[in-house]
Amino acid sequence: MGENGNKKVLGEDEIFDARELGTFRVLVLGLQHTFAMFGATVLVPLLTGLSVSTTLLFAGIGTLLFHAVTRRKVPAFLGSSFAFLAGYGAVAPMAGDVPNAEMLPYACGGVVVAGLVYVVLAGMIKWFGINKVMRFFPPVVTGPIIICIGLTLSSSAITNCSTDWLLALCALIPIIVANIWGKGMVKIVPIMIGIGVSYAVALLMGAVDFTAVREADWLGFPAVTMAKFETGAIITIVPIALATVVEHIGDISAISATAGKNYIQDPGLHRTILGDGLATGLAAMFGGPANTTYGENTGVLALTKVYDPIVMEIAAVTAVLLSFIPKFAAVVSSIPTAIIGGVSLILYGMISAVGVRNVVENRIDFTASRNLIIAAVIMVSAIGFGGTGITFCVGSASIRLTGLAIAALAGIFLNAVLPGNDYEFETLREKGVNYKL
Repeated sequence: MGENGNKKVLGEDEIFDARELGTFRVLVLGLQHTFAMFGATVLVPLLTGLSVSTTLLFAGIGTLLFHAVTRRKVPAFLGSSFAFLAGYGAVAPMAGDVPNAEMLPYACGGVVVAGLVYVVLAGMIKWFGINKVMRFFPPVVTGPIIICIGLTLSSSAITNCSTDWLLALCALIPIIVANIWGKGMVKIVPIMIGIGVSYAVALLMGAVDFTAVREADWLGFPAVTMAKFETGAIITIVPIALATVVEHIGDISAISATAGKNYIQDPGLHRTILGDGLATGLAAMFGGPANTTYGENTGVLALTKVYDPIVMEIAAVTAVLLSFIPKFAAVVSSIPTAIIGGVSLILYGMISAVGVRNVVENRIDFTASRNLIIAAVIMVSAIGFGGTGITFCVGSASIRLTGLAIAALAGIFLNAVLPGNDYEFETLREKGVNYKL
């Protein structure tokens, strides 16, 4: 109830116990979070060749696992991570819209190990404290890496768009319009709107193949493909985790600021990173993409002011239920390549823009030579080695490092050995954002 004993109003009053709203409204709020995460979550399997059903299944299971690890205190949803797309593209590149079935399990194996990196970092943060650990991953390293993740994917977006630029633009333009001028739910789900509009145009053009949709069953189990492990794939993908851990910290800080509670302190950053890592490793072990906390759902939190984690858990259960409807997954998979290209064109660019924001918000001083050198080596290595990488042998094992892996390793090394590393990690509280504890 509100301050005067009146029923609380969505969007006006902060609500930490959703039971006050009644069962029906809580279910609707949970479904809204499903819509918020849906477009981006299913886009990752479309871009990588992974199963849509498996992705939805482990997005739901991963979110529930995260909530268990964090003692049901953090209102977060874990959907598919775009940061690992470059790793999938390097290890298991698709031929047009045809998945690389032979190499995808090895890419998943690399993501499993990346999830273990989260687990190790969670233990280190718990043992040594966050400042000592994050000293090795300052924004001057992670910012340029994030920028390069988007740039290395840009060519695939253009290639997909070039199959039909009309459809690509029909996807791209509504996304921009909804995101800039949209209100309420329209602003929160621009990706779904872009896909919906362009898919309708594709139907009118007769550009959608419904063969797989007709053949798909209404009910069935998600396809499970066990991960496989190979040294080259692991070394290619694992460095990406260094950037996504920082992204995770930013997401948890944002959720903390939105809800007015310091989740970095309670239940603790080590628990949120552990939950994220376990969810990522579990999903990849059975053929799903890496998971990550979703900013889209944080936007819904800000809109509704309902901060009870149960609404995220309802969204997670909904995702699990949808994963057992193969016909639904077939409809998603029928989206033409050009539409995926139009959506990914802006998403890949936004990944790079996030890296720029990371650098700007942390006020990296590029008048300092050490910072210029670190950023320069990272960006030239990532782009220059992008397509070829470096292949070398250790005993009988052949190891291939992608440009992104080379860039990450070089950046971490230079940051560690060059003088002037005075970076101190700051939470939002230390940066001046007040939590209501």
